[in-house]
Amino acid sequence: MKNNFFKKVHLDNGMRVVAERIPAVKSVSLGIWVGVGSRDEAEKEGGISHFIEHMFFKGTRRRSAHDIALEMDSIGGELNAFTTRETTTFYVKTLDEHLSKGIDIISDIFLHSLLSKKEIEKEKQVILEEIKMVEDDPEDYIHDMHSFMVWDKNSLARPILGNEDTVRSLKRESMIKYMERHYHPDNIVVSVAGNFDFPALISRLNKSLGKFTRNGFVNKRTSPTLKSGVWTKKKGIEQVHFCLGAMGLPQRHKNRYALYALNSILGSSMSSRLFQEVREKRGLVYTIYSYISSFTDAGLLNIYAGTSPEALPVVLELVIKEIRKIKKNGISRKEMTRVKNQMKGNLMLGLESTSNRMSRLARDEIYFGRYFSPEEIIHEINKVTPSQIQILTNHLFKTEYLSLAILGPVSKDVIPEDLMRV
Repeated sequence: MKNNFFKKVHLDNGMRVVAERIPAVKSVSLGIWVGVGSRDEAEKEGGISHFIEHMFFKGTRRRSAHDIALEMDSIGGELNAFTTRETTTFYVKTLDEHLSKGIDIISDIFLHSLLSKKEIEKEKQVILEEIKMVEDDPEDYIHDMHSFMVWDKNSLARPILGNEDTVRSLKRESMIKYMERHYHPDNIVVSVAGNFDFPALISRLNKSLGKFTRNGFVNKRTSPTLKSGVWTKKKGIEQVHFCLGAMGLPQRHKNRYALYALNSILGSSMSSRLFQEVREKRGLVYTIYSYISSFTDAGLLNIYAGTSPEALPVVLELVIKEIRKIKKNGISRKEMTRVKNQMKGNLMLGLESTSNRMSRLARDEIYFGRYFSPEEIIHEINKVTPSQIQILTNHLFKTEYLSLAILGPVSKDVIPEDLMRV
């Protein structure tokens, strides 16, 4: 079905723009997505993608950091950024009447940031505090710990923030060289969703981002190998936190909708099996959930929980028991219907946010090079069958793929020897 509100165009410099007009809203979200993240860093420059993201807000030729914050607040807008393992994103959200100002500000920080040495040294301290904050929060830290173990020596294993040594050693010159390699029109997608005029939007973008030129550089990513095993790290805290991982799927995999459904069944909501069995029926945890991490060439399906040291073996047994149930018995048609309705409901509710739509447009373009309409996604959700989910569970949850990271006041010997046999 053709969507008359969606367009994909190229700016004068070849930069891709994916835009969806939503006339019924009063806001516009615009993101500049660069196809580079922590997995593209050399070991000695760990954290550089995230550091550059921070530095873009520290002043340009025309604006100080204070000016940037003041101008955005004066129009009631939001300006922010985030770094993942494969992308770096800068985004602005404004009322439709202030879109030109929003484009002016985000283009300015993206194209003309000063990266002053004085600000770099100051920002090092900020990021070092951010690293400490993650290390002090076990629910955050356990995911980095698990990634470090399971991806072993691949660049996916390293934390997005870097570590104390790599952050302290970063130089302005290395940041500029890194940007020259990765920040070029062929590696950038501009994504826009909200109430705007197409011709005016493209004209405005061409006057700013469209004038940016730089020779292309192709990322050469090394595909990771999944490492299984059990790892524990002792920490003097009240709870034990664990992350149990299984093989996931790459972004473009044909069975990705079945994986989304499996994730919903396991632990992505209050009605999920793990939440009901472990928290509601037995009260052994406050938080338990599952989540998907999908990359260009690999993926993980993880389960997280925090519990008391005494309850850890029981909680792990219950988690494995639910996995074995799906592998052996599959799921009922009633549960399949519930999960499909949940997925479709989440999709449609998410479409009410221009920020969510902007992000969806960008990821579709980065990973698939095309637009997926809500109707097409719903069609794919409806095609998922209980047998497909059971087959996928048997494929992903194999003993040789299972990995377990545990953080807290326990040792490895509390884990039953046969626990990881599924």
